[in-house]
Amino acid sequence: MSTNSNNAAIVEIAQTASKFASSIVLQADNKYIDVKSILGLFTTLVASQDYELHVHGADAEDAKKAMSEVFAKHGLKFTVVEE
Repeated sequence: MSTNSNNAAIVEIAQTASKFASSIVLQADNKYIDVKSILGLFTTLVASQDYELHVHGADAEDAKKAMSEVFAKHGLKFTVVEE
């Protein structure tokens, strides 16, 4: 994945997450990243990685759906963790 498309993914993920009140956390190995943090995503997001998405809050269902669409659009591998 080129850097440019990765940057686009990072910005879109952060912007999408910011629309929701829910806490949205990405787990990669033993790291937990707030997906509303562009800096956190820049240091973590790589296409080859499998991610777990943890979503908690009042609008969690809508947030899960929106985040799933963005991740899929950018070809990222992820699992939404049902708590």
